[in-house]
Order: sequence, then structure tokens, then C-alpha cells
Amino acid sequence: MPRSNRLYAWSVVGVVCLGTIVNYLSRNTLAVLAPQLEHLLKFGVTEYSYVVAAFQLAYTLMQPVCGFVLDRIGLRAGFALFAALWSVAGMLHAFAGGWVGLAVLRGGLGATEATAIPAGMKAIGEWFHGPERSAATGWFNVGTSFGAMLAPPLVVGLTLAFGWRAAFVATGGLGLAWAGLWYAVYRSPEEVEAVEAAPRVGLLEIIRSRRYWALAIPRFLAEPAWQTFNFWIPLYLATERHWDLKQIALFAWTPFLAADLGGVFGGYLSPLLMRVLKLELLPARLAVTGVGAVLMIAPGLIALAGNAYLAMALFCVGGFAHQMISVTINTLSADVFPSRTLGTANGWVGAAGWTGGLLFSLLIGQLVHVTGYGPLFGCLGVFDLIGFAVLAVMIRGLTSLEETA
Repeated sequence: MPRSNRLYAWSVVGVVCLGTIVNYLSRNTLAVLAPQLEHLLKFGVTEYSYVVAAFQLAYTLMQPVCGFVLDRIGLRAGFALFAALWSVAGMLHAFAGGWVGLAVLRGGLGATEATAIPAGMKAIGEWFHGPERSAATGWFNVGTSFGAMLAPPLVVGLTLAFGWRAAFVATGGLGLAWAGLWYAVYRSPEEVEAVEAAPRVGLLEIIRSRRYWALAIPRFLAEPAWQTFNFWIPLYLATERHWDLKQIALFAWTPFLAADLGGVFGGYLSPLLMRVLKLELLPARLAVTGVGAVLMIAPGLIALAGNAYLAMALFCVGGFAHQMISVTINTLSADVFPSRTLGTANGWVGAAGWTGGLLFSLLIGQLVHVTGYGPLFGCLGVFDLIGFAVLAVMIRGLTSLEETA
């Protein structure tokens, strides 16, 4: 890749990362405000689980649809369109009068924000190849954690100064500015380099393939942890550890800072293993997933934490570990599917993951009154170990696009 195009490729990563920050800041606003809105809008943890499920269900169903739209109309126009739509949906949360209204609006937000990861991975797949692809994914993935990390202090600050409705308007409105930026700066490699477009892969070919299920099953098992961190940490801290809104603002962002570090570390670890241990591309990705799966035992032990600060430390280990896994599985989708169909393929992998997250959130809503959070968090320490075992078995015999070229 010429030096000028290489610099442009990394600038694309920066813009995608910024968009992902905006995306996750908007979606995490509700989680931060949940303890307060439970009282103001008069709903409980079960109703909150339905609100979360509305977002998750819409997000799950729309990821393949968003990916398909991106593959058809192009990444530049498609990503800008969905960003503008999620911005409007986020701002409309300010007009909710109860949990039903919130659920409807969360469904709209989930349906439009579902484009974020397929779009980001399509950009990475178009502009990066081989070992460098995971490093680029690691930096793009920083946005998922950094947006969630910014949410507690920013949303609480806006709420204390202007009220909770203003917090939704402010965090939601950022997407409009980003949509304009993306449309102004993004160009595909075909436009910049005049290269031949990669072939498409049909939908049935994607979901029938072993490479799809090799990624979809581990993602199904991994995603409950990330969605638990995003949607349930503030409520856990308020109900189990008796923290107020200010204490939550001071500490609830720390697992997402750790997740940023884990995503970047995971992105660089597989190229390092290839150089030092002479591993092939896919075995190196598998090794990174294994390290993350072992570290995911930590959040499974949160019930044993003697105080809230130790619980937060275990959440931080979980955030670091999960993003190692997430970056690697997302990168694997770009390793084994051609860029022209990557939006659709990654969307289907994401749909499998969000199905797992949706089911687990509903399980929390139904069982937390009976079991408490401890046994449910304990499941998170097991899921990724099973996912790693599945990936290790199913990845055998597969080759990356670079190896088959």
C-alpha cells in the first residue's frame, strides 16, 4: 500500500473509532440513568430488563440487515445514514413518559445502531490485510469501550446540571455531526486506488458455512458478558453495593478503560505471536482468544468480592479479557470473508452474539430477585471457556483469505 494510502487507512480507523464512541455513548446513557429513572418513571428491574431487551432484539435482528445495506449501497452513504437515524432515536428518549415508551425508543435506537460494528469491520476489511488487520480492529474497537467509559461522568454531569432529558438530547445529537464528518471524508479503496472489487458471497453460503458457525457460536457465548457490563453494572452497584449516582459516576467507567487496553493489546498480540512463535494467522488469533477466555474467570468470581472496589477490579479484568476476545472474533470475520460481503457476514456473526446477550439479559431480569447477581456473573466465567473450545475445534482446516489467495 502506498504511504499516502496507508496514512489514509489509519485516518479511517480514527474516524470509525470516533463514530463508535458516539454510538456507545448514546446507547449507554440509559444504563447510567437507570437507577434514577426507575424512581422517576416508576418501573422496576423486570421492566428495565424488557427495555434492555427491546434494544437487544432490534439490534440482533438488524445487524445482518444493516450489513446487507452497507454492502449494497456502499459504506460511505450507508454508515452516514444509519448514524443520522440513531442520533434522532437517541434524542427522542428525552420524551419518554414510562418504561413502555422507553422500550419503543430503545428498539428504534437498537435497529439503527446495529450498523456500527459491521460498518467498522467492513472499513477495516477494505483497507487492511493480514496481521495488521487485528491491530486496526483493536484501535477501532477502542470506541466501544471509550464511549461506555465516557458515559457515567458525562451523563451524570449533564443530568445534574440540566436534567436527565437534556442528557439524552446531548448524547444523541452527537451522531448528526459525526454522520456529516463520515460522509465528507470516507472513500473506498476502489475510489482511491482503482482496484478490482472483491467477489460477493451469497447469504445462504454465509450461514451454511463452517467458518460462519466457527465464529457465531463463540460470539453467542461471549456477548452476554459485554452486554452485562454495558447495561447492568450501574444497577448492580446501586442495588447490591448501595452506591449512589455520584459514586457510580466516579467508578463505573473503569471496566471500559480496561476494555480499551484489552482491545488494543489483543489486536497487537496475534501479530506478536506470529513473529515470536512463528504461528500461522488463524492459530495466532485462536491463541489470543484462549488467553482472553482464561482471564474471563475473574468476573465470574465477583460474588466472592469482599467490597465494591474489589468487585470493580474484577469487572475491569473482565472488560480487558472480553475485548481481547471481541477484537479477535471480529478480525477473524475479516480474515475469512471477502470485504465486499463482510458487512453482511459480520452482521450475521453479530446477530448470533446479540441473541446470546438478549437471552442473558432477560435471564437476569427474571432471576436476579431470586438468585442475586452472583450466580449469573458466575456463568460469565464459564461461557468464554466453552466458546474457546468450540472455536479451537471448528477453526481446524480453515484458512484465511490471504492464505488462499
